[in-house]
Amino acid sequence: MTESASPHLSYPRIMVLGVQPGTPPFRIMEIDGEVVGRARALIDVLTTAAAYGIPIHDLDDPAVVRWVGGDKLTWFPR
Repeated sequence: MTESASPHLSYPRIMVLGVQPGTPPFRIMEIDGEVVGRARALIDVLTTAAAYGIPIHDLDDPAVVRWVGGDKLTWFPR
C-alpha cells in the first residue's frame, strides 16, 4: 500500500536564503514567500520577523524558520 502525499504541506513563514557576497555579506530574507530585505546578522532576522508580527521562540525549528545554504550561524560565504 502506498501513502498519498499530504495536500497540506507545511511551509515556514520565514525563509533565510544562502549567503550573498557583499561588503558585508548578507542573506536575503523572505516572509510568506515575499522578499522583505537583507539580513546581515542573526539579529536582523529577529527584528524583521518582529516587525512583521512573527515571534520566533526557536531559531532551530524548521516549522518556523527555514535556513537555506547554511544554518543560523552561517553569515560568510564558504
